Amino acid sequence: MIGAARAAADVALRTAPGMLAAYVLVMLVEAVTPIAMAWLTKLVVDDLAGGGPAAELISLAVALAVTGVLIAALPQVSQYLGSQMARAFTARTTAQLFTATLRFAGLKPFEDPDFHDRLRLAQSSLQSGQSIVAGSFGTIRSSITLVGMVGSLLVISPILTGIVLLTGVPALVAQLRLSRRRASLMWEIGPTERRQMFYGSLLGTVEAAKEIRLFDSGRFLRGRMMTELRTANAAHRRMDLRELAVEGALTLMGAAVAGGGLVWAVAAARSGALSVGDVSLLIAAVAAVQGALHNLVSGIAALHQDLILFGHYVAVTRAGSDLPVPAEPRPLPRLSHGIEFSDVWFRYSDRHPWILRGVNLFIPAGRAVAVVGLNGAGKSTLVKLLCRFYDPQRGSITWDGVDIRLVRPEDLRHRLTGLFQDHMTYDMSAADNVSIGFVAARDDRERIRAAARRAGIDDKLVSLPRGYDTLLTRVFFEEDEADDPEIGVQLSGGQWQRTALARAMFRGHRDLMILDEPSAGLDPEAEADVHARTRHQREGATSVLISHRLNTVRDADHIVVLEHGRIVEAGTHDELMTAGGRYARLFGLQAQGYAEPPRAVVS
Repeated sequence: MIGAARAAADVALRTAPGMLAAYVLVMLVEAVTPIAMAWLTKLVVDDLAGGGPAAELISLAVALAVTGVLIAALPQVSQYLGSQMARAFTARTTAQLFTATLRFAGLKPFEDPDFHDRLRLAQSSLQSGQSIVAGSFGTIRSSITLVGMVGSLLVISPILTGIVLLTGVPALVAQLRLSRRRASLMWEIGPTERRQMFYGSLLGTVEAAKEIRLFDSGRFLRGRMMTELRTANAAHRRMDLRELAVEGALTLMGAAVAGGGLVWAVAAARSGALSVGDVSLLIAAVAAVQGALHNLVSGIAALHQDLILFGHYVAVTRAGSDLPVPAEPRPLPRLSHGIEFSDVWFRYSDRHPWILRGVNLFIPAGRAVAVVGLNGAGKSTLVKLLCRFYDPQRGSITWDGVDIRLVRPEDLRHRLTGLFQDHMTYDMSAADNVSIGFVAARDDRERIRAAARRAGIDDKLVSLPRGYDTLLTRVFFEEDEADDPEIGVQLSGGQWQRTALARAMFRGHRDLMILDEPSAGLDPEAEADVHARTRHQREGATSVLISHRLNTVRDADHIVVLEHGRIVEAGTHDELMTAGGRYARLFGLQAQGYAEPPRAVVS
């Protein structure tokens, strides 16, 4: 937690030092005004009882009035400054958090449930930025007020002062335990709440709406969501009951001390040991000390909880890369010889089975290599390793003899382009959906259209209500489109496939082009068209084609067949057909789907 506190203080100091200084000044003045109010009230009461000079009474009254104005006005000023500081704090930490997530060069963290829970809590802690800022200075303010009021109470009764302060010890211990338990609870029920949000998102998204209504599964999903919600609510309820018991006991203890002090003060005043002003000061001081003590203890506990949660932010922002990067990375040459997999073994964790088992594969520069096989054979995993989203547990992948683990991941990926089977459909404009493939050239509208033409989607995109500026979603609208819900357009699956292909082509010529099921989900005519366009795009370039539709890869220079993570066959289409092995059998099975069934002979 100390590291979290230092990180939060560092962010606050770097964000807005001038505003921070003003905030501190206002908080300090706000802290001493209750002390001044209590003493001025005592002096006024004593002067009234003793018949003091009128001029002195007027001066005290004016000072009392000014103090009252400050007490009324300063909280508004401090709240404004605190809100501005909190927004600046949240903006800075949000930028730092997502800058940190971009440092993860691979995919492993994003497939880790614990990381998702930590990231969610880190984001939650950023929304409590105001609590951290205000809580930190609120604790300082309460401490100053407490010290001043304790000094005032000591003048009247050191014993009562000690009793009041001692009540703060169990209160602090209890509140710290509660705050630690609350923070732990948020981590423990994180998976439950994440599942609840998942089911809720399914019930509220257009992507799932068709199946939910067709299969009438909405009530089932709602039941799952409510089960998770009830589980989370039960955990929160247990925590609330614990808090109620602790807070109730502390309140009764404070009330008993205050009541006992009041009885003593009345008896002392009656015997002449205290003046009327002393009694008023004591009443105000006891209330103020208890209030300041409560605020201090509650503030420390809340800050303690916020800092525990902020620790998740610190953990994410200070985490190292998931992929090792050498201190002195090797430069990556232009691909001139080829890429080689040498005895590559890979699995996603020690708890998972091997996906690739001793793969040896050479991808010659300037040639097209196709990887085919049944679902689950390891085709897409091979692509992930080629992009260095993961590193193999054994073996190596070299680029013209350079192990890609010795190269910066961003240098490697700068040399690649590709289309993934699970490509993204961004809720942005058509131009953004194409140009996000190479954001450095996103303002080059002619380049965007040229890529779209090569992918066969330009005619569709240019015909949209706002052309390439049309949003390809009905979820978001520009401000001037809010009254025109028809502006947002949803593309068909095949049109999205071509848009994603245009995104890959927008990157221009790269050393290696990866096409992972580029024609999946397309009708035969569209499939043939996309196949022809990709073949033209990769002429003379190095390319890797992943497909389970063998008719789309038959013109590849080299075809390898993956089965259970191993290469079981390799060669050209003709060679593999002649061999009559697995490739020939799969090709024949797929070809039968297009062949005319034999006609029955009528005798």
